Amino acid sequence: MEVITATRSFLLEYPKTIAVVTLTGVGLFGFKKWMAGGVCRSKARLDGKTVLITGANTGIGKETAVDLARRGARVILACRDMDRANNAAEYVKKKSGNDNVVVKKLDLASLQSVRLLAKDISASEKRLDVLINNAGIMSCPQWKTEDGFDMQFGVNHLGHFLLTNCLLDLLKQSAPSRIVNVSSLAHERGQINFDDINQEKNYHPWRSYSQSKLANILFTRELSKRLQGTGVTTYSLHPGVIRTELARHFMPTIPLWKKVLYKPFSFFIKNPTEGAQTTIYCAVEKSLENESGLYYSDCARKATAPQGRDDEAAKKLWDLSASMVGLTQSE
Repeated sequence: MEVITATRSFLLEYPKTIAVVTLTGVGLFGFKKWMAGGVCRSKARLDGKTVLITGANTGIGKETAVDLARRGARVILACRDMDRANNAAEYVKKKSGNDNVVVKKLDLASLQSVRLLAKDISASEKRLDVLINNAGIMSCPQWKTEDGFDMQFGVNHLGHFLLTNCLLDLLKQSAPSRIVNVSSLAHERGQINFDDINQEKNYHPWRSYSQSKLANILFTRELSKRLQGTGVTTYSLHPGVIRTELARHFMPTIPLWKKVLYKPFSFFIKNPTEGAQTTIYCAVEKSLENESGLYYSDCARKATAPQGRDDEAAKKLWDLSASMVGLTQSE
């Protein structure tokens, strides 16, 4: 009774304070919902279809796998760390209620690993309806891939470029099928440095990352042109700013005072489920069947930066990439 009386007294004595707190709470909740971005509303089923997702052992890749498995798809998790991939597969099965989830080894920093996976998939799978090139590395030190390429360009672009080309025959046989490339808003700061594609002369982690994300968009655009009339469509996207492991190389470089300032804002950043929505949208939304080569964010079509619409650069990047990975006519 005393608690009720005290509460009533507070409400009567401090109505303005309560109103401000309430409005502030509603405002913060509304801002968080706005930051969460678009939601894929499609109810499309994927029964009888097969989906391959790179880097699906964590973050938005894992949540994308859960969603597509719920829709009835056979989901292949292509990952570098097999222990974590197997754990992720169990998570996906449990969350989706679908046991048709398999794990395959893929190290995008190794062209040999990419070719081995593509050979395995082509031999063992009767169809491939959706290829989601999701895996990535962000703002790492000046590392090299197994084949001597800049790590970010090699993993984020070249590995996926080769994998996609090696699986094109299967994708065409399964048409209508889709290729979804996870890019980033960082492409807006990117430039393709054709004279120093591996960033050896003047390396900067963010410059390298932005170049690789622009490459994703240009690859999507050029691939769309090459696939006209095949029934295979392509999409690139910005998933948003998300709380995932992608920032593991970036966060340790931030000064402590910036981390302290950042902490309160982390509440508003997308979680992996929210961050996966545009990937899912591009993979299943029926209204996109006749669209190809375009860029999306928050489950809607968006314009890229001007350099993302440079067809000449897209063609030049394709030719350079094919040369770097040793793409042959048979692949």
